[in-house]
Amino acid sequence: MSKSKFMNLIRQGAVLVPLAMVAVQPAQAQSRNVEVTPYLEVQQVLVADLKNGSEVLTYTTVAAGLETSIQTRQAEAQVNVRYERRFFYEDDIGDDDILSGLARGSVQVVPNVLALEAGGIATRSRIDLRGESPTNTVGNIDNVTQVYSIYAGPSLSTNIGALDVNANYRVGYTKVESEDTGILPPGQLPIDIFDDSVSHSASASVGMQPRDLPFGWSVSAGYEREDAGQLDQRFEGKYARADVTVPVTPTVALVGGVGYEDIEISERDALRDVNGDPVVDSDGRLVTDEASPRLLSYDQDGLIWDAGVLWRPSRRTSLEARIGRRYGSTTYAGSLGYQPNENTSLNVSVYDTVSGFGNLLNDNLDSLGTSFTSNRNPLSGELNGCAFGQTSSLCINDALQSAASSSFRARGVNAQLAYSYNGWNTSLATGYSRRRFIASQLGGLANVDGLVDQNYYANLSIGRQIDARSSFDTNVYANLLDSGFAGAPNVLALGANAAYYRQIIPGLNGTAAVGLDSFQQDGFDSELTASALLGLQYEF
Repeated sequence: MSKSKFMNLIRQGAVLVPLAMVAVQPAQAQSRNVEVTPYLEVQQVLVADLKNGSEVLTYTTVAAGLETSIQTRQAEAQVNVRYERRFFYEDDIGDDDILSGLARGSVQVVPNVLALEAGGIATRSRIDLRGESPTNTVGNIDNVTQVYSIYAGPSLSTNIGALDVNANYRVGYTKVESEDTGILPPGQLPIDIFDDSVSHSASASVGMQPRDLPFGWSVSAGYEREDAGQLDQRFEGKYARADVTVPVTPTVALVGGVGYEDIEISERDALRDVNGDPVVDSDGRLVTDEASPRLLSYDQDGLIWDAGVLWRPSRRTSLEARIGRRYGSTTYAGSLGYQPNENTSLNVSVYDTVSGFGNLLNDNLDSLGTSFTSNRNPLSGELNGCAFGQTSSLCINDALQSAASSSFRARGVNAQLAYSYNGWNTSLATGYSRRRFIASQLGGLANVDGLVDQNYYANLSIGRQIDARSSFDTNVYANLLDSGFAGAPNVLALGANAAYYRQIIPGLNGTAAVGLDSFQQDGFDSELTASALLGLQYEF
């Protein structure tokens, strides 16, 4: 059972509560609300290295983008996508193409019964936690790669008499381009880089709310599979469980469940040379030995259980906390949703899951609602890593801390706070993630089996509408990375940027931005860069 399924059991019917406790959202507007804003943009950017000789780099960016928001009776969607071409003036730096974006949508095939869900993301990821941590991705950069992930599938939610029936299916695809990890600390070997994968996820549940009975109940089952191209890795998991909800007061209920789960992860060995060393291709990835038998790297099956409490004092507040047994050890999971008014939202999630790189990205996308705001770095044009909605938020820092090919057990906590009032818009995201990698001791990835990496992050964004024609925003971030490799130093990344936007004439906007970015890696020279930008954007 994936992270998104575990945290969304309430929506799927596996955790049931009295009607008085249901977190009712405000009624959806019945009027048609469609906003589509395509734009073209031209920017001139200057980047100065303040630590290593004060080298100055300038380049021109030409970009095209689309921002779309759709809210109708039959469809909901949010799209923020941007393609840019960078033209450099230095002979040793080639021109660059960057595609970034985030999209979520839902179409009601049969109103309030059957919907088609879809989502996608295009962004950049670090490759190796031990290497450089560039955030201003300009020029001949190392240790950064392009990532694409999409998914789509139907979702069923209906009633048969007093029974609540839910079913979901999702197919997804994730691709990571190959890039150079750059210089690693002495004695450190490169990790194997994720290539691509196809994932499937299906679940179904049936149950009753605690109306006719003094308790609610449900039974559910699910199946997940991810087939990765790298070393023919395969993740396969299935579960069946029963859950009950026992109301204690009008706002508090005890929840619990028990079931059976079976997860297997396997791979093939890497092709070996005459010395027995794994063969690496031109992209820096291990070459699969197609004749190798399948090597089992993880096999966990047996009884699973969890128990906890659900508190819903109002339709705008929901808290759930659980403790249980999964993956052969104690697990903790929970969620907090707090929306005291239309201007403020707080979302916190505690998770524990076994997954692969592609499945984790799809899970994160699936958990994001169809109405959100996503900020971009004004200097690089890339997504800041978090999207904020009134009822759900998303930060992909846990998935993008590195693009290692192995499956892993991921545990952590994410918190997002969004606030807007009187022209001010503020968002804060913090989190911690811990991954323990899983690989066969007999295969080409034996060196990462049992390795634990950790990521701590914080992002703060503050914006203000100055008047009808101008606004500004600022962004501050911090990120501490611990790769877990013996002898490898931690990497600390810090930075801040600010931008001023001004409407020149209707449809034509000007931008001025400055930024300061740095990362520190023990044993290496730290880097500090300053950036400045002037740009024009025309909205159609």
